[in-house]
Amino acid sequence: MDRNTARAKARELVSRMTLEEKASQLRYDAPAVQRLGIPAYNWWSEALHGVARAGTATVYPQAIGLAAMFDPDFLKEIAEAIAVEGRAKFNEAFALGDHGIFKSLTFWSPNINIFRDPRWGRGQETYGEDPYLTTRLGIAFVKGLQGEGEYLTSAACAKHYAVHSGPESLRHEFDAEVNEKDLWETYLPAFEALVREGDVEAVMGAYNRVNGEPCCGSPTLLVDILRGRWGFEGHVVSDCWAIKDFHEAHHVTDTAPQSAALALSNGCDLNCGNTYLHLLTAFQEGLVTEEQITLACERLMTTRFRLGLFDKDCLYHKIDYFSSDTDAHDRLAYQAAARSITLLKNDGILPMKPEELKTIAVIGPNADSQKALEGNYNGISSRYVTFLEGIRASCEGKVRLMYALGSQLFFDRDTPIAEMDNRLSEAVAIAKRADAVILCVGLDATLEGEQTDTSNSFAAGDKPDLELPLTQRRLLEAVVKTGKPVVTVVASGSALRVEEGNAVLWTGYPGQAGGKALADILFGKVSPSGRLPVTFYRSDRDLPAFTDYSMKNRTYRYFKGAALYPFGYGLSYTRFSYSAASYGDGAVEVDVTNAGGMDGEEVAQVYVRNHHPEAPENPVLCGFLRFALKAGEKKRIRLPLSEHAFFVIDQKGKTIPNMGRKTLYVGGSQPDHRSMELLGQEPLYITMIDGTGEA
Repeated sequence: MDRNTARAKARELVSRMTLEEKASQLRYDAPAVQRLGIPAYNWWSEALHGVARAGTATVYPQAIGLAAMFDPDFLKEIAEAIAVEGRAKFNEAFALGDHGIFKSLTFWSPNINIFRDPRWGRGQETYGEDPYLTTRLGIAFVKGLQGEGEYLTSAACAKHYAVHSGPESLRHEFDAEVNEKDLWETYLPAFEALVREGDVEAVMGAYNRVNGEPCCGSPTLLVDILRGRWGFEGHVVSDCWAIKDFHEAHHVTDTAPQSAALALSNGCDLNCGNTYLHLLTAFQEGLVTEEQITLACERLMTTRFRLGLFDKDCLYHKIDYFSSDTDAHDRLAYQAAARSITLLKNDGILPMKPEELKTIAVIGPNADSQKALEGNYNGISSRYVTFLEGIRASCEGKVRLMYALGSQLFFDRDTPIAEMDNRLSEAVAIAKRADAVILCVGLDATLEGEQTDTSNSFAAGDKPDLELPLTQRRLLEAVVKTGKPVVTVVASGSALRVEEGNAVLWTGYPGQAGGKALADILFGKVSPSGRLPVTFYRSDRDLPAFTDYSMKNRTYRYFKGAALYPFGYGLSYTRFSYSAASYGDGAVEVDVTNAGGMDGEEVAQVYVRNHHPEAPENPVLCGFLRFALKAGEKKRIRLPLSEHAFFVIDQKGKTIPNMGRKTLYVGGSQPDHRSMELLGQEPLYITMIDGTGEA
């Protein structure tokens, strides 16, 4: 149902409600209005990388891993599958009269905040540090979730608007101070694109303030920019219990009715929390009008009409429970994991050849860990394959496999030191007897994540630094010291400084099929093809303070140092060569040849350096394409570029066209020295003044 039709139906329905009934519908747990045939509806559902917190569902790689695929088309396909599972679960719950939390079709995903600092625990929920990559993936995910039929399959939500990326411990009181250039160049582009191009149905405000205004009641963000400048027509929802922060933490209001009024009067339609229970008091005190309550209710009912919730003939009502947790969706989860796992280092040990090995030692706290597959905001899979299980299946009948935990994930004061040492000695013992070691280390969502979801209470979900926990550093050092070949497998939702081992693989949190995908890459059934959506730094000492929201010396666009592993970087088992690059008609064209001996997938990347004094210091991603090539195959590919690639944001936040010199770089990585050193190849470049050029 198009928005205009849905809006008209919503207005007619809301016109028959009392003030009290309208106000009640602005709560996330909206009660039924039985006299009008309106069932109860709980707006709070999650679908970050699969239907979350609602029981059994397909678990795809965490969002940061989905970003590592650099593949909007495939991400859209995954989102379409998530929406189908969401409908299947909603239909079943609704039929049983279950209107509880996490059972609805309004998914508070995707998270399109910019992962500006690797210490942020929730960075795993994002698509990385680059605004352009985040924009393209965010649009694809929204279009997949919402569908292109008569009704929305489900409703997506762009969060957390805006300028939000930690620290978690301060999020309820923090004022993110940001200049106009960084605001419009880094923090807002993805939100604008999801509104204008993605037609996202909802936007969620952030907990923090931005330049003094609380995001969920900001006249600048919600009124002037979101609805005024961008023309957003959907609904706005607060982050959960964010509105009570107005008076309890930000101290911009004194009472709950004042906080409710500030949010509602600036266009926050739906309250995840309980502050809108004070809306009628705010009305009685003259702080809000009935017209404002009515408008918010109309926007929310418009979404419910667009979902077909008041139409018994909506086709999506026929999706049954057997459409969830399917074999087809499991295959998608496997493909996503295989495309997201990123090879960071390889001295030739990979791919491993089972016929040349008698014994493999699999060691580490993440080797047989379900949590290392999941990340946060996850569903529960019925088909988990841990790293150990995937490797064991591949070795069955070919290679003897030995396993040792080696260490805990992190130091637990309740575990005796002697027990920890026993685990370490066992790991060393089997490493010495093995022909090769696969060492599975890293983090999980108990160490990095949201403030309320982790056992990492000392940092509220954020990381104190970029190092492995001490227990794992001891393990890694001891295993490497044996002199045996070591493949280090790192599960994390963020950058860690790990370079020890003959090879290093970063898996993200790869989802239910992570173990099978890892094994197929380790043993050469699949060539690795993931690309880093974030910079892996050498140390947090290279970065500004965590609370500094300036982009100076942050992310690959402004970082002045040498990265450990750069943004956009990832190795392969084959070799791709680029030639005959040209630009014209808004696109880069280039010949790409698989010059190696194995079929594989490549991610071609285009970066632009605008030679303008107010452009970013380093070349910026402006185009990318994932494609497959068989060994020896050559293909000419086309990478369309947006006109925004040649725009520059000045210090006042104004967009200006760059009429001067521009240089485009095209290749399998960004054109920084570390990427070229690691990959052993230089991207082609095209210098333009008049809008055309050849390499």
